[in-house]
Amino acid sequence: MSPHPPVVLCLSGHDPTGGAGLQADIETLRALGCHPATVVTALTAQDTRDVRAVYPQAPDLFLSQARLVLADLPVAAIKIGLLGSAGIALAVVKLIGEAGPVPVVLDPILAAGGGHALASEQLLEAMISRLIPLATVITPNTPEACRLSGQQEPAACAARLLALGCQNVLLTGTHEEGTDVVNRWYGSDGVVESRWPRLPGTYHGSGCTLASAVAGGLAWGRHMADALDEAQRLTWEALRDAYALGRGQWLPRR
Repeated sequence: MSPHPPVVLCLSGHDPTGGAGLQADIETLRALGCHPATVVTALTAQDTRDVRAVYPQAPDLFLSQARLVLADLPVAAIKIGLLGSAGIALAVVKLIGEAGPVPVVLDPILAAGGGHALASEQLLEAMISRLIPLATVITPNTPEACRLSGQQEPAACAARLLALGCQNVLLTGTHEEGTDVVNRWYGSDGVVESRWPRLPGTYHGSGCTLASAVAGGLAWGRHMADALDEAQRLTWEALRDAYALGRGQWLPRR
């Protein structure tokens, strides 16, 4: 019998277009040779242009599903995407406590690519006070980092997020100007910059792809530096080869 692939438990929303959310998690993790186990945090009404509505699961139903997965499968990492409600965020906190010492990757989704807000003030507070302190690595873009930290400059944002208790911050530069996208990894060794040629389009599910790829690398036992580098490369290549199916953002070819 061949060794089993590492299991990544994905806690994310369902995107009917297949571009983001759990579908992005599944495609990314399969590309890395991992086994994705998925629990829906919320259903969404969305297309490739924007999210129109979010319908969170009931926290007790979410927990009952996720606990069965934890009891049955050897989960090697947890990836968290769209939460949908403060109740789901607190349920995820409970789940992390029950999962034991596995890497936790948090993609702190606060708004859709089209601008629709995806996090209430109650959810934001739950993320800041309860969830971020449990994260091995968080992967915010610049607007998310500013809102979560209350700061404006990248270094100050990262310092505040690290002070909350998370171990690593990968701050992505897709919302900044310049011919290159500059991503900055803040951790115990200071800051490490990665530069990637800026691509011309806008993409649906890029953040989901990145966070899932980080979780996959950590599930394989990669060192953080290697997991982050591999995840950024996979994401950039998926966006480079993206395709247009709908009337909005392009879909990554993972």
